[in-house]
Amino acid sequence: MPDPVKLTMLILPKEDRRWGLARQMGVTHAIAKLAPELTGKLPPWDYESLRSEVDRYAAAGFRIGGLEGDQFDMSRIKLGLDGRDDDIERYKRMLQNMGRCGIDFLCYNFMPLGWLRNRTGVQDRGGAVTTGYRHGTDHAPGAEIIPAERIWDNYEYFLRRVIPAAEDSGVRMGMHPDDPPAPMIDGIGRIFINAAASQRALDMVASPMNGLTFCQATYKTMGEDIEELVHRFGAQGKIFYVHIRDVKGLWNDFVETFPEDGDSDMAAMFRAYRDIGFDGYLRPDHAPTMLGSQAEASFSGGTGSGYEAEGMVYTIGYIKGLMQATGMSWQ
Repeated sequence: MPDPVKLTMLILPKEDRRWGLARQMGVTHAIAKLAPELTGKLPPWDYESLRSEVDRYAAAGFRIGGLEGDQFDMSRIKLGLDGRDDDIERYKRMLQNMGRCGIDFLCYNFMPLGWLRNRTGVQDRGGAVTTGYRHGTDHAPGAEIIPAERIWDNYEYFLRRVIPAAEDSGVRMGMHPDDPPAPMIDGIGRIFINAAASQRALDMVASPMNGLTFCQATYKTMGEDIEELVHRFGAQGKIFYVHIRDVKGLWNDFVETFPEDGDSDMAAMFRAYRDIGFDGYLRPDHAPTMLGSQAEASFSGGTGSGYEAEGMVYTIGYIKGLMQATGMSWQ
């Protein structure tokens, strides 16, 4: 019988009611982002800064299982600019610190522009608010064009240097695909836009520490058969982390929605995770902003961040129901 799935939430450093709600829902594993703008401390490449946050979360009842996102400015690495070698050394030091602190997973991306939405305040069921994306032009007039192959070169340069540090530290690295998976945005090529690109990354450096964050809605907007992908990547042992959310539409025009209202067969997806024996980290991703949220501006034309407490509570309950129905266990 496979080990239990590690059910998590993205729990940011500022202690708010999501911390208490997570405890009430039985979530004990936290995924954290510990960038300086969130902690007021040095990035996790500084051991004492990371150690203090690990201890603070532990005192509140959470084990930080993984870090997610850019923990410091990654633009020089992603764009291949002068100074990237210094930043890569900091990245390797961060991996070493994670291992020392018992954090065994890192979700990272290679999107110079980050994840993007350009439709906000989208009305969903009962007045819930969500976000979306509609592709316009690939680049603005006069914008510098950075082709995808240059981003690929930068990615390989990065990966070949950090994976040995991850191996030494016992930290598995799960690559998050580009969201949205558009070929180019604002003149900058995006590389992780289909399943073949994810496989290229896996094949680039053969290592047990080199794997994927399976953001199933992002793969869905690619037009991929996401159930088949779970089996394909799962057979390689390369799904380290799963994001649960759903969408309507494809990469060039989609909106986010409640997990049972999108284009994915969620029950089939959880059966697939069960069948591959998935036992990594799993968390709810973007969810509609619901009535009662502290982001009250969302109900008067605001954006809705996708991480408000009510949407997380709703999705955790939905996830637990599907896991129980499919015979999966969690901790």
